[in-house]
Amino acid sequence: MDRADPGRSGEHGHGVTTALDHPTWTPPLTGHRLVGEPPAADAPASETLAGPSSPGPGKTRAALRRAAARAALRRAAARPAARHLGLLTGYLVAGIVVTWPRASYLASGRLPATADTASYVWSFWWVAHQVTHLGNPWFTRYLAAPVGIQLGFDTLMPLAGLVMTPVTLVFGPSAAVTLLVIALPGLLCYVMYRVARLWLASQAGAIAAGAFFGLSTMVTQQDWYHLNIAAGEIFLPMALEAAVRLRRQPTTRRAIILGMVLGGVVLVNQESAVLAVILAGLALLPGLLPGPGRRPAPGQLKTAGLAGLTAAVLGSPQVVAMAQQSLAGGTSSRPGVLAHWYATYGAGVTTLFAPSPRLASAGLTSVAALYHYGYPGEAVPTFGVAVSGLAVFGAVLAWRRTSTRRLAALWAGAAALALGATLRIGSRNYVPLAQAWHGARLSAVMPYTWLVQVPGLAAFREADRFALLGIVPAALLAGRAIEWLLGHARPVAVVAVALGILEAGFSATGPVMPTTMTALDRPIAADHSGDIVVDVPYGLRGGLPVYGTRLSVQSLLMATADGHPRAASYTSWVPAPSIAATAGHEFYAGLVAAQDGQPRSAAQLAQAHDDARRMRVGWVVVWQAAPLVVHYLTETGFHPAYAADGAVAYRGGS
Repeated sequence: MDRADPGRSGEHGHGVTTALDHPTWTPPLTGHRLVGEPPAADAPASETLAGPSSPGPGKTRAALRRAAARAALRRAAARPAARHLGLLTGYLVAGIVVTWPRASYLASGRLPATADTASYVWSFWWVAHQVTHLGNPWFTRYLAAPVGIQLGFDTLMPLAGLVMTPVTLVFGPSAAVTLLVIALPGLLCYVMYRVARLWLASQAGAIAAGAFFGLSTMVTQQDWYHLNIAAGEIFLPMALEAAVRLRRQPTTRRAIILGMVLGGVVLVNQESAVLAVILAGLALLPGLLPGPGRRPAPGQLKTAGLAGLTAAVLGSPQVVAMAQQSLAGGTSSRPGVLAHWYATYGAGVTTLFAPSPRLASAGLTSVAALYHYGYPGEAVPTFGVAVSGLAVFGAVLAWRRTSTRRLAALWAGAAALALGATLRIGSRNYVPLAQAWHGARLSAVMPYTWLVQVPGLAAFREADRFALLGIVPAALLAGRAIEWLLGHARPVAVVAVALGILEAGFSATGPVMPTTMTALDRPIAADHSGDIVVDVPYGLRGGLPVYGTRLSVQSLLMATADGHPRAASYTSWVPAPSIAATAGHEFYAGLVAAQDGQPRSAAQLAQAHDDARRMRVGWVVVWQAAPLVVHYLTETGFHPAYAADGAVAYRGGS
């Protein structure tokens, strides 16, 4: 993406330069003299320090100090670092406002009552634990104990956990997760602003582009529910900026920066890594491919290779962990299950460009009702009316620019992939040129149908997440429209910005849970035996395949407080070897059977009793009681110890 260049022919617009072209330039301070500067010859006597109306010595010194302070503030404010810091602060405040009341959870000690949120808290705790113990974070026996579970394909976010480790150690993992969640929208705005300054001439247009991206309902909803996706999204603008700068000036330093960005996103979210590689590749491609009368710039291939090597080295721990899990059979799943998701998580055409459901909070419920998506907890895949309309207008305004056409093509391509393997228009679903694939009907004309058949991309099972790629060019094009409107039709710009504000942000209304359950967890935390804690309902859940029953989300929060290994787990993928080894334990097999209403024989109960003793199962926390499960626990040597926080803790006996 290139700004208009006066030296290019066939480009639309005038050859403008921006502050990025002169990073050290600051506007002159007119209308003020520096302290100690002699007055102008025609200045009135009252302006001279020694004039007839000059104040006394004390007042003169005070006035001089005030003038010096004002001059120092003006000089500080004129520095680029101060301007960027002020803009970032404004973005952070805006992010807190449009996602309220999430920021209030930090003080009240609450979290959204979802399993994903609890798993992020556990992940931050686990990464901090391994950092302080110099251990491998991609495998744990603190979940699915005593067998353990591989975390190569989990939403572990080792890089984010490492960055937040100081907060985790001082304030706890729940505070670290909440702090990152409330900061992410502002950070997302800022990184997009930096990209927009590479393409847009005006500061206002770039600021608007940043806000359209980081404060969009699409992105902030992921921030609420899927922290790994929102954290990975921050790397998309970073990768685009680094790639554009590398293409413009292929240096070793810029190649290493791009490689660090691409390697870093692998350590946060692997789906986002795929999107970041797409963005960086498309940005670098024009400089790597020869064209009519044009050869690749010297060093382009070399620096691109260096960037790839840097990314491979930095992301290699995650890649190795994923490879080890794959080789051990830790990603096996029935193809038909994945095919079902391919046909499920596609966004409708009308959904992608519908008004944001956020409008309902402004009383525009009838307009917000035009948006519909069947899985509100997974995504809000809509660009919104404001961004969609402005992006189209921005594309028309600068269509003659090659970079504009590329952005528009990227937006259209990402939107097409976000539709999924079928074509949904309104409430109707169409499957043109249908083909059967592992029991699911997929359309042969939909790009996503073929994308997931590319080796290595089969796990990209939620097509709607490609909308998170499309919001990048859409925000840039919308910023271009705001830039033009502010100069030619300011009232229209005001209306467009107001609509954008109404569509911005996301606030969940679901249940919340406390970050600590001191009464329930105090005796377990006081037990330093390291015995396994079993939570009922019990299961290995979260991914494909699964074993047992959906577990209570509070169990993972308790695990971070008492430090005991947990028999249950919640991970993105449940490795088949972990399931097989766990099911081989008679105590767990009997517990799963009891949860399913299947009684066990006396011989099986005796075997389960002995198995629990060998595994050192010391505690069972019953969150939801069922008569057969209670009977099973009693017969295998557990008895009620106490009740607190809506649960009953059982202690192991002889």
